[in-house]
Amino acid sequence: MANFTMSGFVLMGFSAKPELELFHASLFLVLYMVAVIGNVLIITAVSMDNSLHSPMYFFLKHLSFLDLCYISVTVPRAIYTSFMHSGYISFGECVVQSFSFILFSAAELSMLTLMSYDRYVAICLPLHYEIIMDVNKCVHSVLGVWISGIITGIMHSAATFSMHFCGSHIIHQFFCDIPQLLKLSCSSEFISDIGVIGFLIVMAFLCITFIGLSYTKIFSTVLRMPSAEGRAKAFSTCLPHLAVVILFMSSSGFEYLRPPSDSPSALDIFLTIMYTVVPPTLNPMIYSLRNKAMKAALRKVFQRRKADVF
Repeated sequence: MANFTMSGFVLMGFSAKPELELFHASLFLVLYMVAVIGNVLIITAVSMDNSLHSPMYFFLKHLSFLDLCYISVTVPRAIYTSFMHSGYISFGECVVQSFSFILFSAAELSMLTLMSYDRYVAICLPLHYEIIMDVNKCVHSVLGVWISGIITGIMHSAATFSMHFCGSHIIHQFFCDIPQLLKLSCSSEFISDIGVIGFLIVMAFLCITFIGLSYTKIFSTVLRMPSAEGRAKAFSTCLPHLAVVILFMSSSGFEYLRPPSDSPSALDIFLTIMYTVVPPTLNPMIYSLRNKAMKAALRKVFQRRKADVF
C-alpha cells in the first residue's frame, strides 16, 4: 500500500496479498456489472411500459436508481484501489464518499419504508388507493426521501469529520466507513458524534417499526382473503419487498450495533459487503423473478431491442 500523509487515509481493502486482492476486485467488478445491468433494466422497463405506470413501480424505479447510486459510491473505488495496489484516499474524497454513502443508505431505508406503506394501502385500503397514492403525493414522497437522505448525510458527515483523528490513519475497510472512522477519532471528541448516532438509531427504529406494523396488517388482511388466487397475487408483490428489507436491515444493523472491535476481522468485511454490495445486486432479481408484470415488461424491452437491431 502507498504511504499516506496527515491529509488522507489508507484503505486496507480486502487482503494484503496481491493475488487475493486481484481476485476480490475481479469478483467485485462482476457483481457491480450485474447490479448496473439489472437496475438499468428495471428503470428502462418501468419507464417504457405503460402498464407499469403505477405508484408501486414508480417507487421501484426510484429504488433501482438509489441502488445504482448506492453501490457506485463504494465499489468502483474499491476496484480501483485493488487493481492499482494503492489504498490512499484524500481527506476530501473520504468526506464525499462518507457523505454520499450515508445519503443513499438513509434514502434507501426511507424508500423501503415508503414502499411498505404503498403495499399497505394497496392491500388493506384498496378502495382508497388511488386517492391516497395519487401522482402528486408520490412525487412529494420521493422528494421527501431524497431530502431526508441529504439532511442525514450532512449531519453525520459534519459530526464525524469535525473531530480530530489520532494515531493511525489506516481504515480497515474498502471504503470510508463511519464506524471505522470513529475508531480513529480522539476519544475525548467522540462525544460530538453520539447525538447524531442516537438520532439515526431512533429514525431507523421508527422506520423498522413502521415497516413491521405495515406488514403485520398486510399479512392479517391477506390471510383473510377468500380467494387463493388473490392471496397469491398479494404475496407475490409483498414478499420480494419484505426480503429486500430483511436483507438490508439485518446485515447493516448487525454491523453498526455490535460492539466495536479494536482488531479488524474478515467478519467486518463480510458484513459490509452484505449491506453495501449484495442488496443492490439482488434487488433487480428479487423483484423481476417473482413479478409477472415485470417479467413481461422486460421481455418487451428485449423484443424492442431485437427489432431495432434487425
